[in-house]
Amino acid sequence: MIIVPEAVIADLITPEASFDAVEKVFASMAAKSASNFPVIREAIGHADALYGFKSGFDRAALNLGLKSGGYWPGNAEKGLTNHQSTVFLFDADTGRCRAVVGGNLLTALRTAAAAAVSVAHLARPDARVLGIVGAGHQAAFQLRAVAAQRDFARVVAWNRSPAKLDRLAAVAAELGLPFESVSLDDLGAQADVIVTITSSFDAILRADQVRPGTHLACMGTDTRGKQEIEAALLARARVFTDEVAQSISIGEAQHAVAGGSLRADEITELGAVINGRHGGRTSAEEITLFDGTGVGLQDLAVAAAVVDLAVERGVAIDVDF
Repeated sequence: MIIVPEAVIADLITPEASFDAVEKVFASMAAKSASNFPVIREAIGHADALYGFKSGFDRAALNLGLKSGGYWPGNAEKGLTNHQSTVFLFDADTGRCRAVVGGNLLTALRTAAAAAVSVAHLARPDARVLGIVGAGHQAAFQLRAVAAQRDFARVVAWNRSPAKLDRLAAVAAELGLPFESVSLDDLGAQADVIVTITSSFDAILRADQVRPGTHLACMGTDTRGKQEIEAALLARARVFTDEVAQSISIGEAQHAVAGGSLRADEITELGAVINGRHGGRTSAEEITLFDGTGVGLQDLAVAAAVVDLAVERGVAIDVDF
């Protein structure tokens, strides 16, 4: 069995490789050659933590396994990231455990890659202003990955505590992009692409704050009850997702579907756009929205890529198991 520790992963996989892995997974899902299994995600009654499992099998890539982990909101005070996870890969032919891979950085990279894939396939080609809602650990990954998909001229951002936007401003500076902290009204009025990446349980962005032609990547809602945007915004938009079943149960679409303003059959898998079975954006005025719930197959794909790189570069730990 191969072990790839968290500490070596940053030197192995790039945002570009993560993008490729996630894009291929979405295509396999839409082609029905890959399936996610039901998600388990529960409050454990200790440390205010959410813990669960995401798993699946990609028959094309033969990636079989699961990610175990969750969200510990007090971890920042302990010098740890709030999201903690580990990926387990199994041999599809025998069921033996093939690899154990640190999942913290991979989760950040695959989440950012999913948003980036949605922007690559759905945002207007002339998008120039990138808006970010949220300033947590994941926000910097989102900015780096999404900024590479269009010729953005500047970044506008909002966070409940504006002082926490300093890290995003530093990333924008690294990318050579002017950065401004703005109100939600101003963000919606200026941004051509908006990424929401919060852990909110109350809608932050209203439907009337988003202008025609915007693409939204809603990446924070992955649990029943969470909500980043007003349900009325999904009713205005053409909605895409990684997986419809998750979108309507634990994703951003859960509220619009429950309220009757959106039907499950009106939501399209992003993989169908990648495969050419769906045309994606239909006009420059259309609002497109990607509900990124985070599927287990994404984790397996980036973990498998890391295992291959670790073996190739001689940094994998091989143990008898």
